[in-house]
Amino acid sequence: MSANPAMTASASYLSLAFAAALALSACIGPDMSEMGDMGSMLPFASASAPQKPHPVQVFIASTRKGESGAAAREQAPEAHFALATMTIPPGHRAGSIEAPLWGQANRKNDVVLAGERELDGDEFRAELASHVSGRVGVNRDILVFVHGFNTSFDDARSRAAQIVADARFGGVAVLFTWPSRSELFGYVSDKDSATASRDALQALLHDLGQTPGVGKIHVLAHSMGGWLSMEALRESAIAGDRTLSGHLGDVILASPDIDMDVFASQMARIRPANVTVFATPNDKALSLSSVLASSRQRVGALDASKPEDREEIEALGAKVVDITAYADADRFISHAVYADSPEVLNQIGSTIAAPRAEDANTLSVIDATKYQDPDAPPPSPPDGAGLPR
Repeated sequence: MSANPAMTASASYLSLAFAAALALSACIGPDMSEMGDMGSMLPFASASAPQKPHPVQVFIASTRKGESGAAAREQAPEAHFALATMTIPPGHRAGSIEAPLWGQANRKNDVVLAGERELDGDEFRAELASHVSGRVGVNRDILVFVHGFNTSFDDARSRAAQIVADARFGGVAVLFTWPSRSELFGYVSDKDSATASRDALQALLHDLGQTPGVGKIHVLAHSMGGWLSMEALRESAIAGDRTLSGHLGDVILASPDIDMDVFASQMARIRPANVTVFATPNDKALSLSSVLASSRQRVGALDASKPEDREEIEALGAKVVDITAYADADRFISHAVYADSPEVLNQIGSTIAAPRAEDANTLSVIDATKYQDPDAPPPSPPDGAGLPR
């Protein structure tokens, strides 16, 4: 008896879907604590480094209803905000997110949350401006991290802190987190959630561009977060704010899960933005994502060693960096190389922290009047001020 073609196709699709789910489950990336002797590449691991946890503050804008359980997988009606303090352990290795195999995490050995404070919208903007105030040059910059598919709130927050630490970013960090279901078979649902979060990310980027004294606003986005970020930037351009009030800096897309034709339409709107794609053709997650999308090419899976692939990206006004050499040969997925590799993190840090001659000595000073109640009486002048001489 011959096989039923429909049944054969269905079985093949299910096999591919299962493999895709397994591969895409690595969007946040595994712990790299077993990388070998990479400690010398990290500022916290040298002999002269203080043997204390290193604090990293991360502003959070979230479209999740909550941080854990079912609420973390549901869409909030609008974004809400917080300021978290994470600590990086003194023995931290670049590219890793230290966590216990069992038991309670501790500040001595693990990346942990030291504290978190909820903020309303006005408090978020005022607190952010306060953190920017007093900084000089590129330290006035903001880095917005947007995570990818299958990422829990806790994982996203820890990854943001790890990237800031390993890239030695000296500015202000902001995590934009959206309600990923954090499930192996949640790809379609996650894409819907990312779509529903576009307006909130656009609004966040606009507000960041209005921050008094801010330098450049850099965006680092991974996987499906790359599509979400490009969509938000596209919406901003359509709304007449292509450069975020002149503050848009580098846009780094790590293994972006974006269809090539969609990427072309996005780039057409946001040019001449400084967009860089970190790509690797052996990214199994993107290869299988392409299968789920009827074999359409994903931007993050381009082979930058091929002139035709490089030229295709460059013709759109973007740059492409091949990070294949930094992928761990023992890992099947190769989807989180951007954050697992000390070398790639160093390149990211060098890119967004490069001194700019035009504002190398610019000092950021907050304009407090921007956040004052318009109905409040004017402040009293200091003693002696405004008196006739």
